[in-house]
Amino acid sequence: MKLLAATTRYYLLLNVLLFVIGSIGLYYGIDWALRTEMEEQLQGRRKELLDRARANQLPPVALLATLLDISRQPRPEGFHDTVLLDPIEHEMVPHRQLTFPLSVRGQGPVWVTLRKSLVVAEDLLGVVLGVMLGVLALLLGGVVLINRWLSGRMWAPFRRTLASLRAYDLQQHQPLTLPTPAVAEFAELNLALNGLSQRLVADYEHLREFTANAAHETQTPLAIMQAQLEQLLQVPSLAEDPAAAPLVAALYGATLRLSRLHQALSLLSKIENRQFPRAVPVRLDELLVEKVAQLEPLLDARELRYDLDISKVPVVVRMHPGLADSLLQNLLQNAVKHNVRGGELAVTLTPQGLKISNTGPAVTGDPTRFFERFRKHNAASESPGLGLSIVQQICSYYGFCVEYLVAEGGTRHTLRIALKPASETPARTPSADLIATA
Repeated sequence: MKLLAATTRYYLLLNVLLFVIGSIGLYYGIDWALRTEMEEQLQGRRKELLDRARANQLPPVALLATLLDISRQPRPEGFHDTVLLDPIEHEMVPHRQLTFPLSVRGQGPVWVTLRKSLVVAEDLLGVVLGVMLGVLALLLGGVVLINRWLSGRMWAPFRRTLASLRAYDLQQHQPLTLPTPAVAEFAELNLALNGLSQRLVADYEHLREFTANAAHETQTPLAIMQAQLEQLLQVPSLAEDPAAAPLVAALYGATLRLSRLHQALSLLSKIENRQFPRAVPVRLDELLVEKVAQLEPLLDARELRYDLDISKVPVVVRMHPGLADSLLQNLLQNAVKHNVRGGELAVTLTPQGLKISNTGPAVTGDPTRFFERFRKHNAASESPGLGLSIVQQICSYYGFCVEYLVAEGGTRHTLRIALKPASETPARTPSADLIATA
């Protein structure tokens, strides 16, 4: 529920409650005033009759009965409400009556009942109630209209600020420049958002520069170390030393693992910092065939039987080409590296999704834990344990849904990715970023 609608609802409830309480109070107040006035009139008429009786100025009872309601039998004294038939309107009419004893000289006591019609009072109360209901309707309608006007006029700066926030893209490397509206609260909000965006842009630029510098400055020494170690391994005298050769080989292997780890972490950092904005239509089916062909020597070496089922309909998604390459590369390498010799590998690609199923070592527990960084099936493996983390980050980046399932006692591993067609994947602005596969 919108803020204005919520506040309007509370205003309406408060107005209705106060109006109902006020209307009830007014109704009973007017009713009390009218009844009090009638009782005073009846009391005045009673006093007049008693005074005339004491002065012996009343006519005989027979004549008095033609003018008043008189009874020789005792009646309950005091004020009472009653309903009598109106001979003219032919309907029952409410009355307020006062009964009291009256002594007529020489004829004994009689009980006199004086009455006043309440029709005028009820008509007046009906008019008052109708006016109050009309005023209530006008008041509620006015509250709704004034809130609509406020929504369109007073809240316009807030809606413009909200639209600017929705359209804001940190990749533009520009802070927000929100105007200063006349309303003090909105002006303070825009000022705070402008300052926040400036700090975000500065922090983002520092992080991006640090990532780029770290990737560049560490990659070069690693490449030099690899080249020098390769040259050292080719030195003839090294083969004559049985202790030095294994040490140099282990150092060379550690340098390779460090280089792969560096590439994987750099890629993850770039994905998390959204540094791959360029999205173009990518033929995923053609790229998959190319990646499988590149891995055929490794498949043969591990004696893996594989089945490639690709839809005849072209599978096109909007992605950064490098991220698409990295996605398939990590998925296939994961299925091959963690397979068993002589095992199976099945790859299915349709416009709706990609499924890679392979045999492998038995695992227990939640398989989604392998999406965590540095989580590996085999702790002694030389793999950095970042392949599935990269897969998950790429899928999250483009809104793909990735699922990891195990079956057959934990020895059948299946990764499913629900793809979005190219028309549904959001396009991004071009960029010249390059990707290193993990």
